Amino acid sequence: MTIVYAIFFFIFGLVFGSFFNVVGLRVPKGESIVRPPSHCTNCQRQLSAIDLVPVLSFVFLKGKCRSCGAKIHWVYPLMEFLTGILFALAYMELGFEPELIIALLFISLLIIITVSDIAYMLIPNKILLSFGVFLAAGRIFVQLDPWWASIIGAVGGFLILFLVALLSKGGVGGGDVKLFFVIGLVLGILSTLLALFLASVIGLVAGVVMLNYRKQGRKTPIPFGPPIALASIIVYFYGDQMLEWYMNLLF
Repeated sequence: MTIVYAIFFFIFGLVFGSFFNVVGLRVPKGESIVRPPSHCTNCQRQLSAIDLVPVLSFVFLKGKCRSCGAKIHWVYPLMEFLTGILFALAYMELGFEPELIIALLFISLLIIITVSDIAYMLIPNKILLSFGVFLAAGRIFVQLDPWWASIIGAVGGFLILFLVALLSKGGVGGGDVKLFFVIGLVLGILSTLLALFLASVIGLVAGVVMLNYRKQGRKTPIPFGPPIALASIIVYFYGDQMLEWYMNLLF
């Protein structure tokens, strides 16, 4: 039954991943996530059911609109697939425990801000506030050990990123600072510090690769949201093992 449930969560994630694309692309522009219905941004044709099957529609349509042939951005199928994989991973790691709700909310937030940051270099306050409220409420009932670890993590994550933003003179955006408040709420202070370190490494490597590929200068802005999201997911599921491995190296 474990495999069956994992497949269910994967499909569940694919469907929600499609919706998260809409949220991540529309909310920063102040648009409704309900109206207008999904449509081609080039020819404005309303998409039918055959156009909206997560991942598969992109594959069968060869990444193009059926009407005008405009290319569909790779972010759409990638985020759908990643959401499916991560939802299934959450179930496989946690089972039907209360923490699973926290995991699914956390994954959902990180997928949405990744889409938004890739598209607009922006992490909307509305998204952070909405998920922050639910995750804070969730941590009241599904607490870290000790119970105050979430509070210290949230305040510490915010203050550390705020300091980095001041020292970097705009190198880190306000959305990233507020995002780390929510991350700290979920992870606690030690795991939040680990996530920040890992995000910095991932961001540095990704930035060098992207700038060399695009032949752009070092001052070209690079979205920091995706490295933060990737690092936070890794630390959420495997941070304890990583910290234990590091401590064993020291002692």
